[in-house]
Amino acid sequence: MRDDLIYVYCLANKPPKQVSETANIGLEFLKIGDFYVIAKYVSKDEFSEENLKKNVSDIQWLEINARQHISVINSFMALLTVVPFKFGTIFQSVESLKKFISDYTDSLDQNFRFIEAKEEWSVKVYCNRKHLCEEIDELSTEAASLEQQIMASSPGKAFILKRKKNDLIECELDRLCKKFGQEFYDTYQNLSEATNLNNLLPKEFTGRDDSMILNATFLIKKDKVPEFKKTTETLQNKNHYSGFFIEMTGPWPPFSFIHIKEK
Repeated sequence: MRDDLIYVYCLANKPPKQVSETANIGLEFLKIGDFYVIAKYVSKDEFSEENLKKNVSDIQWLEINARQHISVINSFMALLTVVPFKFGTIFQSVESLKKFISDYTDSLDQNFRFIEAKEEWSVKVYCNRKHLCEEIDELSTEAASLEQQIMASSPGKAFILKRKKNDLIECELDRLCKKFGQEFYDTYQNLSEATNLNNLLPKEFTGRDDSMILNATFLIKKDKVPEFKKTTETLQNKNHYSGFFIEMTGPWPPFSFIHIKEK
Protein backbone atom coordinates (compact mmCIF):
# COMPACT_ATOMS: atom_id res chain seq x y z
CA MET A 1 0.00 0.00 0.00
CA ARG A 2 1.39 3.38 -1.02
CA ASP A 3 2.14 5.88 1.76
CA ASP A 4 -0.21 8.82 1.95
CA LEU A 5 2.16 11.79 2.13
CA ILE A 6 3.83 13.53 -0.82
CA TYR A 7 7.28 15.05 -0.32
CA VAL A 8 7.93 17.76 -2.93
CA TYR A 9 11.45 18.69 -4.02
CA CYS A 10 10.77 21.11 -6.85
CA LEU A 11 8.62 22.02 -9.82
CA ALA A 12 9.64 22.02 -13.48
CA ASN A 13 7.81 23.60 -16.40
CA LYS A 14 9.15 21.01 -18.86
CA PRO A 15 9.10 17.20 -18.69
CA PRO A 16 11.94 16.02 -16.44
CA LYS A 17 14.01 12.91 -17.01
CA GLN A 18 15.26 10.50 -14.37
CA VAL A 19 18.87 11.19 -13.40
CA SER A 20 21.35 8.62 -12.15
CA GLU A 21 22.04 10.38 -8.84
CA THR A 22 18.42 10.06 -7.75
CA ALA A 23 17.27 6.88 -9.49
CA ASN A 24 17.11 4.78 -6.34
CA ILE A 25 15.08 6.99 -4.01
CA GLY A 26 11.66 6.46 -5.56
CA LEU A 27 11.09 9.76 -7.32
CA GLU A 28 7.76 10.44 -9.00
CA PHE A 29 7.02 12.95 -11.78
CA LEU A 30 3.46 14.20 -11.33
CA LYS A 31 1.96 16.24 -14.19
CA ILE A 32 -0.38 18.82 -12.66
CA GLY A 33 -1.63 21.64 -14.85
CA ASP A 34 1.30 23.07 -16.79
CA PHE A 35 3.85 21.87 -14.23
CA TYR A 36 5.77 18.72 -13.42
CA VAL A 37 6.13 18.00 -9.72
CA ILE A 38 9.32 16.17 -8.74
CA ALA A 39 8.35 14.34 -5.59
CA LYS A 40 8.26 11.05 -3.73
CA TYR A 41 5.74 9.28 -1.51
CA VAL A 42 6.85 9.11 2.12
CA SER A 43 5.69 7.46 5.31
CA LYS A 44 3.68 9.22 7.99
CA ASP A 45 5.92 7.45 10.51
CA GLU A 46 8.73 9.71 9.37
CA PHE A 47 7.13 12.75 7.75
CA SER A 48 3.87 13.49 9.50
CA GLU A 49 3.91 16.98 11.02
CA GLU A 50 4.54 15.61 14.51
CA ASN A 51 7.20 13.09 13.47
CA LEU A 52 8.97 15.57 11.19
CA LYS A 53 9.35 17.99 14.10
CA LYS A 54 10.96 15.21 16.13
CA ASN A 55 13.27 14.13 13.31
CA VAL A 56 14.67 17.57 12.54
CA SER A 57 16.08 17.65 16.08
CA ASP A 58 18.15 14.58 15.16
CA ILE A 59 21.27 16.13 13.62
CA GLN A 60 22.28 12.98 11.75
CA TRP A 61 18.81 12.45 10.27
CA LEU A 62 18.56 16.12 9.34
CA GLU A 63 21.95 16.23 7.65
CA ILE A 64 21.31 13.09 5.56
CA ASN A 65 17.86 14.21 4.42
CA ALA A 66 18.77 17.87 3.88
CA ARG A 67 21.74 16.84 1.72
CA GLN A 68 19.50 14.55 -0.31
CA HIS A 69 16.97 17.35 -0.74
CA ILE A 70 19.57 19.72 -2.21
CA SER A 71 21.17 16.92 -4.26
CA VAL A 72 17.88 16.06 -5.96
CA ILE A 73 17.14 19.70 -6.79
CA ASN A 74 20.68 20.29 -8.08
CA SER A 75 20.47 17.22 -10.31
CA PHE A 76 17.40 18.52 -12.10
CA MET A 77 18.53 22.14 -11.98
CA ALA A 78 21.49 21.17 -14.17
CA LEU A 79 19.05 20.02 -16.87
CA LEU A 80 16.15 22.49 -16.72
CA THR A 81 14.68 25.41 -14.82
CA VAL A 82 13.13 24.42 -11.50
CA VAL A 83 11.33 26.20 -8.70
CA PRO A 84 12.77 24.65 -5.53
CA PHE A 85 10.68 23.90 -2.46
CA LYS A 86 12.00 24.16 1.06
CA PHE A 87 13.20 21.06 2.87
CA GLY A 88 10.32 19.16 4.43
CA THR A 89 7.55 20.43 2.12
CA ILE A 90 4.77 17.88 2.55
CA PHE A 91 1.33 17.58 0.97
CA GLN A 92 -1.31 15.33 2.44
CA SER A 93 -2.65 14.15 -0.91
CA VAL A 94 -2.55 14.67 -4.67
CA GLU A 95 -5.74 16.71 -4.30
CA SER A 96 -4.11 19.17 -1.89
CA LEU A 97 -1.10 19.45 -4.21
CA LYS A 98 -3.42 20.16 -7.16
CA LYS A 99 -5.21 22.86 -5.15
CA PHE A 100 -1.90 24.51 -4.24
CA ILE A 101 -0.80 24.61 -7.87
CA SER A 102 -4.19 25.91 -8.98
CA ASP A 103 -4.11 28.69 -6.37
CA TYR A 104 -0.57 29.73 -7.23
CA THR A 105 -0.35 29.07 -10.97
CA ASP A 106 0.12 32.71 -11.99
CA SER A 107 2.82 33.28 -9.37
CA LEU A 108 4.60 30.07 -10.31
CA ASP A 109 4.66 31.15 -13.96
CA GLN A 110 6.14 34.51 -12.94
CA ASN A 111 8.84 32.80 -10.90
CA PHE A 112 9.78 30.48 -13.75
CA ARG A 113 10.14 33.44 -16.10
CA PHE A 114 12.19 35.37 -13.54
CA ILE A 115 14.76 32.63 -12.84
CA GLU A 116 14.99 31.27 -16.40
CA ALA A 117 18.66 30.95 -17.50
CA LYS A 118 19.89 32.30 -14.17
CA GLU A 119 21.75 30.84 -11.19
CA GLU A 120 21.98 31.70 -7.51
CA TRP A 121 25.47 32.26 -6.12
CA SER A 122 26.47 32.91 -2.53
CA VAL A 123 29.21 35.32 -1.50
CA LYS A 124 30.57 35.58 2.02
CA VAL A 125 33.38 38.05 2.77
CA TYR A 126 35.53 37.79 5.89
CA CYS A 127 37.83 40.41 7.39
CA ASN A 128 41.07 39.69 9.26
CA ARG A 129 40.87 42.59 11.72
CA LYS A 130 44.40 41.98 12.98
CA HIS A 131 45.77 42.33 9.45
CA LEU A 132 43.61 45.41 8.88
CA CYS A 133 44.88 46.90 12.14
CA GLU A 134 48.46 46.56 10.94
CA GLU A 135 47.60 48.69 7.92
CA ILE A 136 45.41 51.17 9.76
CA ASP A 137 47.77 54.15 9.30
CA GLU A 138 47.57 53.68 5.53
CA LEU A 139 43.81 53.23 5.50
CA SER A 140 42.77 55.90 8.01
CA THR A 141 43.87 59.53 7.85
CA GLU A 142 42.79 60.04 11.47
CA ALA A 143 44.91 57.12 12.68
CA ALA A 144 47.87 58.33 10.61
CA SER A 145 47.52 61.85 12.06
CA LEU A 146 47.47 60.51 15.63
CA GLU A 147 50.54 58.37 14.93
CA GLN A 148 52.44 61.46 13.79
CA GLN A 149 51.42 63.29 16.96
CA ILE A 150 52.55 60.35 19.10
CA MET A 151 55.98 60.30 17.47
CA ALA A 152 56.40 64.05 18.02
CA SER A 153 55.16 64.09 21.65
CA SER A 154 56.79 63.71 25.03
CA PRO A 155 56.49 60.26 26.70
CA GLY A 156 53.62 61.36 28.93
CA LYS A 157 51.57 62.88 26.16
CA ALA A 158 52.44 60.01 23.80
CA PHE A 159 50.99 57.55 26.35
CA ILE A 160 47.68 59.42 26.40
CA LEU A 161 47.61 59.70 22.61
CA LYS A 162 48.28 55.96 22.23
CA ARG A 163 45.25 55.18 24.38
CA LYS A 164 43.24 57.58 22.25
CA LYS A 165 44.50 55.87 19.11
CA ASN A 166 43.59 52.42 20.44
CA ASP A 167 40.01 53.58 20.93
CA LEU A 168 40.02 55.17 17.50
CA ILE A 169 41.32 52.01 15.84
CA GLU A 170 38.33 49.93 16.96
CA CYS A 171 35.92 52.51 15.54
CA GLU A 172 37.94 52.79 12.33
CA LEU A 173 38.03 49.01 11.90
CA ASP A 174 34.24 48.92 12.13
CA ARG A 175 33.97 51.79 9.64
CA LEU A 176 36.41 50.19 7.20
CA CYS A 177 34.64 46.82 7.38
CA LYS A 178 31.34 48.50 6.49
CA LYS A 179 33.02 50.54 3.74
CA PHE A 180 34.77 47.59 2.12
CA GLY A 181 31.76 45.32 2.61
CA GLN A 182 29.66 47.83 0.66
CA GLU A 183 32.32 47.99 -2.07
CA PHE A 184 32.27 44.21 -2.45
CA TYR A 185 28.47 44.17 -2.52
CA ASP A 186 28.24 46.96 -5.11
CA THR A 187 30.75 45.22 -7.38
CA TYR A 188 28.80 41.96 -7.38
CA GLN A 189 25.45 43.73 -7.61
CA ASN A 190 26.50 45.31 -10.90
CA LEU A 191 26.73 41.80 -12.39
CA SER A 192 23.47 40.54 -10.89
CA GLU A 193 19.81 40.48 -11.84
CA ALA A 194 18.75 40.46 -8.18
CA THR A 195 20.42 40.35 -4.78
CA ASN A 196 19.56 39.26 -1.27
CA LEU A 197 21.37 40.31 1.91
CA ASN A 198 21.54 37.77 4.74
CA ASN A 199 22.44 38.15 8.40
CA LEU A 200 26.12 38.18 9.25
CA LEU A 201 27.10 34.95 11.02
CA PRO A 202 29.13 34.95 14.26
CA LYS A 203 32.51 33.21 14.53
CA GLU A 204 30.90 30.47 16.64
CA PHE A 205 28.84 29.50 13.62
CA THR A 206 31.43 29.95 10.85
CA GLY A 207 34.28 28.28 12.77
CA ARG A 208 36.64 30.97 11.46
CA ASP A 209 38.89 33.39 13.33
CA ASP A 210 38.13 36.29 10.99
CA SER A 211 34.87 38.26 11.03
CA MET A 212 32.15 38.03 8.40
CA ILE A 213 31.41 41.43 6.86
CA LEU A 214 29.16 40.38 3.95
CA ASN A 215 26.71 37.52 3.52
CA ALA A 216 24.72 37.83 0.31
CA THR A 217 23.22 35.85 -2.55
CA PHE A 218 23.15 37.01 -6.15
CA LEU A 219 21.01 35.91 -9.09
CA ILE A 220 23.31 35.74 -12.11
CA LYS A 221 22.56 35.15 -15.78
CA LYS A 222 24.31 31.94 -16.78
CA ASP A 223 26.31 33.68 -19.49
CA LYS A 224 27.67 36.11 -16.86
CA VAL A 225 28.81 33.44 -14.40
CA PRO A 226 32.39 33.30 -15.81
CA GLU A 227 32.68 37.08 -15.34
CA PHE A 228 31.23 36.74 -11.84
CA LYS A 229 33.88 34.16 -10.95
CA LYS A 230 36.64 36.24 -12.53
CA THR A 231 35.52 39.24 -10.48
CA THR A 232 36.07 37.25 -7.29
CA GLU A 233 39.57 36.33 -8.41
CA THR A 234 40.34 39.95 -9.28
CA LEU A 235 39.03 41.30 -5.98
CA GLN A 236 40.90 38.68 -3.97
CA ASN A 237 44.19 39.58 -5.66
CA LYS A 238 43.89 43.34 -5.10
CA ASN A 239 46.39 44.64 -2.52
CA HIS A 240 43.66 47.06 -1.46
CA TYR A 241 41.73 44.06 -0.10
CA SER A 242 44.66 42.13 1.37
CA GLY A 243 42.93 41.76 4.75
CA PHE A 244 39.83 40.14 3.26
CA PHE A 245 38.86 36.65 2.15
CA ILE A 246 36.02 35.95 -0.30
CA GLU A 247 34.12 32.66 -0.16
CA MET A 248 31.99 32.20 -3.29
CA THR A 249 29.85 29.07 -3.71
CA GLY A 250 27.25 27.92 -6.20
CA PRO A 251 25.26 27.42 -8.18
CA TRP A 252 22.54 26.86 -5.58
CA PRO A 253 18.81 26.31 -6.02
CA PRO A 254 17.38 29.85 -6.26
CA PHE A 255 15.60 29.76 -2.90
CA SER A 256 16.46 33.41 -2.22
CA PHE A 257 14.64 34.63 -5.29
CA ILE A 258 11.45 32.57 -5.29
CA HIS A 259 8.41 34.49 -4.08
CA ILE A 260 5.11 32.65 -4.47
CA LYS A 261 1.99 34.74 -4.01
CA GLU A 262 -1.59 33.55 -4.08
CA LYS A 263 -3.68 34.94 -6.93
